[in-house]
Amino acid sequence: MSVPLSILDLVSISEGSTARDGIAASMDSARIADQLGFHRIWFAEHHNTPNLASSATALLISQAASVTERIRLGSGGVMLPNHAPLMVAEQYGTLANIHGDRIDLGLGRAPGTDMMTAQALSRSSAEPHAFAQSIYDLQGWFSETGTAHSVPIMSAVSAGTEVPIWVLGSTVNGASIAGQLGLPFSLASHFAPDQLDQAIQVYRDSFTADAPTAQIDEPYVMAGINVMVAATDQEATREHTVIEQMFLDIQRGQRRRLQPPVDPDTLSGPGGEGNPMLRIKAVGAPSTVKAQLEEFVERTGADELITVTYAFDPAVRDRSLELLAETWL
Repeated sequence: MSVPLSILDLVSISEGSTARDGIAASMDSARIADQLGFHRIWFAEHHNTPNLASSATALLISQAASVTERIRLGSGGVMLPNHAPLMVAEQYGTLANIHGDRIDLGLGRAPGTDMMTAQALSRSSAEPHAFAQSIYDLQGWFSETGTAHSVPIMSAVSAGTEVPIWVLGSTVNGASIAGQLGLPFSLASHFAPDQLDQAIQVYRDSFTADAPTAQIDEPYVMAGINVMVAATDQEATREHTVIEQMFLDIQRGQRRRLQPPVDPDTLSGPGGEGNPMLRIKAVGAPSTVKAQLEEFVERTGADELITVTYAFDPAVRDRSLELLAETWL
């Protein structure tokens, strides 16, 4: 049942730390993940967020690629409405030319921020047709000719790089787009679990292997899951309160950096349950997490898992990665 295991990194900034500290810790974790045998690391684009330093994904990918040897690096994702597609092709083509065949391009239609910031960033449409056309043009810029399909514009730096493109989504709408385009689908179930099962089914049902944009012959699902592994279930549950506090801050409109772990009982609801947005998780001692991951793979039939681990202390995250690798890889 073991499937490839990957990492989604939002480059968190803990209270008392700086963006520089967060980026340095992220690169240290990338080195460790590379040595441990994780399949890929993706960086997620976010803006106007005080506790995340993952705004410029291409720069983070390049730095991570320079300190690793074999692991794949990519975006999870580039929020396409914020960028001119030609610039994306040139940036990721440049990455592929510098670092070789280790670069992925995950694309999303959400802005990755609030509406005011989205307006400041906006460069292209998020409508499904425009999104699909941008993907088709990007594939042209990554092809041997290096020329977009809709306009006679060439990108020499991306020509022939054939950078793999993924579609990101959290709903049946995103799943349908990925399926109709014949592209691999990365499902954001780690924070948007409500349509998990329906989205995977829609993706598989709508998958079109002979679409002009198709890059794979069969559906491929990578599903997100929150993970924290520690020596005991109790310790892991306490460390997991770091991300629970982060989501509570979002709901309350508080703008804080990552907070230290707290007693889990102080965050639980009336029935002892945690945040429902974070219910897709594997939290506990190694044996507990292994069982939870196996259950998630059995439920979803995911071809790959992408894990999200927040920790106030970067050493806690790195230890979680080590225990996870010992358990699964």
